[in-house]
Amino acid sequence: MSTQPVDAAASNDIFSSTFLMGNVGAPFVIGLAVGYFAKKMLRTVLFLGGAAIVLLFVAEYYDVISITDAKLQEVASAATEAAKSSGGMLVQRLTGITSKGVSGVGGFFVGFKLG
Repeated sequence: MSTQPVDAAASNDIFSSTFLMGNVGAPFVIGLAVGYFAKKMLRTVLFLGGAAIVLLFVAEYYDVISITDAKLQEVASAATEAAKSSGGMLVQRLTGITSKGVSGVGGFFVGFKLG
């Protein structure tokens, strides 16, 4: 059985590059990518949802269908709740990447802002 000496100073040094990349850098980059993707997908879904609503309005104008304001607001509320729950799920998952979860969530919000 071979034993290798453990560098106790490097494992306890919070400013070492090994510690920072593993606990701050990589989770931040993962959060950044997820936040950027989430923002782009949200914009795409809003674009497609807006196009669908405009098509519904056009169909209503030509008496093809009838839309009530209450039903339209009900669908919009349901879509908003779905977006909130999926965003919350992403943030919750990112908090589990590191022990503190701060760098992953911070990267998510930076990525969301950049997206």
